[in-house]
Formats: sequence, C-alpha cells, structure tokens
Amino acid sequence: MSYRFKDDDESLAAGMRRIAGDQIGRALRSIADAAEDRAEAVHDVRKRCKKLRGLIRLVRPGFAGYAPENAAFRDIAKSLAGARDADALIDSYDLVADHYHHQIDRHAIASVRQRLTRDRKALAKEDDSAALLAAARAQLLAARERVRGWAIDGDEVEALRGGLHKSYKRGVKAMAQARRTGDPADFHEWRKRCKYHWYHLRLIRDAWPAPLTARAGEASALSDLLGHHHDLAVLRGVLAGEPERYGRAEDVELLVGLIDRRGAVLAARATGLGARLFGEAPDAMAERIAGYWRVWRDEGVAHRVALAE
Repeated sequence: MSYRFKDDDESLAAGMRRIAGDQIGRALRSIADAAEDRAEAVHDVRKRCKKLRGLIRLVRPGFAGYAPENAAFRDIAKSLAGARDADALIDSYDLVADHYHHQIDRHAIASVRQRLTRDRKALAKEDDSAALLAAARAQLLAARERVRGWAIDGDEVEALRGGLHKSYKRGVKAMAQARRTGDPADFHEWRKRCKYHWYHLRLIRDAWPAPLTARAGEASALSDLLGHHHDLAVLRGVLAGEPERYGRAEDVELLVGLIDRRGAVLAARATGLGARLFGEAPDAMAERIAGYWRVWRDEGVAHRVALAE
C-alpha cells in the first residue's frame, strides 16, 4: 500500500511528494476511467482529496504551502459532493430498516425510500459529473506540478510531532464537545478530527507497525461509527424538514424514532471507544509517536550506511 512513509524515503519531504503524487495519479486514473462508472470515479476522487488533506495536515507546522493546498483539495472534493449525499440518504434508510426489520412493517415506511429514490433519480437527470470531473482533472494536473516543489522547513521530526499534536488535540476537544452537547453537528466535527488521526496513523505506521496498525484500526472503527451517526442525523433532518413529502405522518414519525434509537446506540459506542483512543494527553501522544518515528528513521539511515560499506 502506498499511503505510508517508507524507510527508503530520503526525507519526510521526499516521502510527502511521493505519496501526494501517487494519490493524485490514482485520482486522475479514476477520472480517465469514468466513462465506465462516473459515480465510482466521483467517490474515488473525493477519497483521494481527503487523503491528500490528511497528508499535508500531518506536516502542517513545517509546510508553508499548507493553507492554499488544503483549500485546493477541499474545493475539488466539495464540488463533487452532490450525488454521494443523495446515495447516503438511501443507504442510511436501508441500514435502519434492516436493523429493526423484526420490529416494524417495512411496507409502512416504504414511501420514504420511494421518495428518496425518486429524488436521487431526479438528481441523476441533472447529472453534471462529467463536467465536474473534467474540472477536477485540470485542478489535479496543476496540483501535481506544484507537488514537485513541496518542501519541509526546519526539523522534520518537529514538523511531524507538531502536526500530530495539533490534529490529535483538536480530536480530544471535539470529543469533549460532542459528549457535552450530544449535538449531531459536534459528533460530525469529532468524526472529521478522528479521520485525520486515522490518516496520520496509516501514514506513519511503518515506524512501529504492530502498535500503530492496531491503533489505526481502532481509529478507523471509530470513524465508521461516527460516520454512520452523521448519515443518520442528515436523514433525520431531511425527514423532519418536510415530513409530508415522505408519506403518512405516523409512518415518518415511526422512522424518525428508529433513527433516534439507532443514533443513540452509535453515539454510546463511539464515546466508549473514543475515551480510549483520545484519552492520552496530546503532548504525551505526539512525543511518543514522534519518538517512534525518530528511532525508525535513525535505523533506516544506519541500515543504508551499512549496505554502502
């Protein structure tokens, strides 16, 4: 897998350029193959942009180009969001209906899915993804040229330690806010912070594979829980905003109640796992993992010197 730093990267900056180039290349290949499945191409390009943002966030303190590059990849992903959001509504409905299938008459709430499906088809008729992907391609090609000049200022370990610290600290604060308010928007913010921590662990996991891969797995699981929680909250907002569009009032009310029940379960699971993942002080966590990196890089240098003798 290429979304990681490797021991043969000459420097942190060289690894950053390699990883960024690979992610951009994969996004461009998806666009080139978009005639077969534009929806899949949109999904893949958005995923690559998020991973690119995670990469530069990891080294943010030493990367002078962070702000404009982050904005560039954010805007590409945002421009492609429409169809994915409509699909997520249907997926969330299916998850709730499947989970509570033994407690409900699915025919009673079928009108909701029918309306969501009609809305998705109406959106598809206005599909401008081909033009959006073409625009994304132009932006990605320009980004690929800029990547060649990316550099890290100062000590690379300090850049990495600072990036880990800032991102993780925001995750700790976001978790505390979500637990305090219970607001879906705060849980969504926590999810974004958790996902960045997951990306960072994936990027540096070779520094000590066993513990970092295990931690990355837990971060992925937490991100999934929070992602499902967010998707349910979005579906609930859609239903509550215009309930008359989705069927009889009592049927929509039943589904909203089930969404609330499932959302509460997901929130409880997320807070339990989050207390473990985000329970360490940010200073200690960042220093510990930066220490893994320092030892790993020193070992790599020693190994290359030995091979050269």
